[in-house]
Amino acid sequence: MASFETGTKSMMDTIVKVTGEGTVTVIGGGDTATACKKYKTEDKVTHVSTGGGASLELLEGKDMPGIMALSDA
Repeated sequence: MASFETGTKSMMDTIVKVTGEGTVTVIGGGDTATACKKYKTEDKVTHVSTGGGASLELLEGKDMPGIMALSDA
């Protein structure tokens, strides 16, 4: 992440800013969640997910196999 430090920090600052203005923000796992932890912004965004790609699929409205299995039970 060090080679992208300036852009990553700028992105996180912007996300924190818009969250403070009322925008719902979701940090989607992986390197983005790592950046959120590094800059101590976990409590300054709406949600930090460790799901990564699964989080994106959920936001797209796709069926999640684990949730579907629980719904059928």
